Amino acid sequence: MTPKLTEFILLLSCLTCFTACQRRATVIPQNPPPTPAAEQAVAAGGVTPAQETKYFRGSIGSALGLQMKLIREGEKVVGSYYYQKIGKKIDLRGTINDTNNITLEEFDANGKQTGVFKGLWTTDEDGLLNIAGNWTKPDGGKQAAFSLHQEPIEFTGGVEIAGKQIKENNKKLRYEIEVEYPQITGSSNPAVEKFNQQAKAIVTDEVRVFRSAMAEDADEEIETTTGSDLGIGYTVAIARDDLISIDFGVYGYYRGAAHPNTHSRVLNFDLKNGKPLRLADLFKPDAKYLKAIADFCVKDLQKQSKARDNMLDDESILSGAGPNPKNYQSWTITRKGLGINFDSYQVGPYVAGPQFVLVPYSAIKDAIKPDGPVGMFVK
Repeated sequence: MTPKLTEFILLLSCLTCFTACQRRATVIPQNPPPTPAAEQAVAAGGVTPAQETKYFRGSIGSALGLQMKLIREGEKVVGSYYYQKIGKKIDLRGTINDTNNITLEEFDANGKQTGVFKGLWTTDEDGLLNIAGNWTKPDGGKQAAFSLHQEPIEFTGGVEIAGKQIKENNKKLRYEIEVEYPQITGSSNPAVEKFNQQAKAIVTDEVRVFRSAMAEDADEEIETTTGSDLGIGYTVAIARDDLISIDFGVYGYYRGAAHPNTHSRVLNFDLKNGKPLRLADLFKPDAKYLKAIADFCVKDLQKQSKARDNMLDDESILSGAGPNPKNYQSWTITRKGLGINFDSYQVGPYVAGPQFVLVPYSAIKDAIKPDGPVGMFVK
């Protein structure tokens, strides 16, 4: 993996954790975990604590793409995890105490203990969980820091999200590709297959364009030792039985360029009716929703700019965030509001980077269709 692509993947991981506080990949085990003791106590007259299933994504040391599923009942926790690039499930059993310190022992397919996670289970301002601490071998050796953040997945009936990868290292044309995309598993709903096809199509389209550009530049004489890279990651903004919203982060570097470029792509999909969602689908007919969204975004971007030494000028903000449909092609659905992405150059110079605004439903509630995809989130 080239240094620039490694840097992007690390940055994407950090950004995912950071933006999770604003908006909030993901696969998880195929086999059910062992029945916790708390559940077995019911037959004897015991009280079963409410069972909670949570999905996490994160890293151990420099190893990214760790995906974990945990089921908690009171102080007992069971589940499993695996590295996306390997795909081999590792079982977990452990406890969490009254000060939110969690210990998880991991076991291989033969039941042999292979490691221990010890960390702190915390809740962020959005009510989503984070777990951070250290992983070690059973004897305490080979320590590595780990960090996990919860993904807002609310599927029922055993439906989950599996992360898929496309990796390619072309030494002749000096480029590397490392992308991932989500696929819903455990459902026979035809709408799910339509979503899976569209999610895959987004990344394969980016890969096709990149490969074509690499082939066209094959004979160019460029004085550089650096190759080209394409990296794509994704974030689950929300995943429910009736809808799913995915934010793709796309990184591309072409050898000889002054700097890499990034842009976003999104997929908001109605799983009830089997079709992609347009922004207009969320609002009442004839509602002036675009103006309401733009008014909020312009003010928020100006506020963000002021806090960052005026990195964004008002002219760029008004042009790139004004009530024009082309400015609002990259948006996601969250429980708290609409996440609006503004790619690099859209509302400011490259050095300012991409910008993000969370438009709370309270700011646009008068325009929202009560029985529409986000009507349930409006209070």
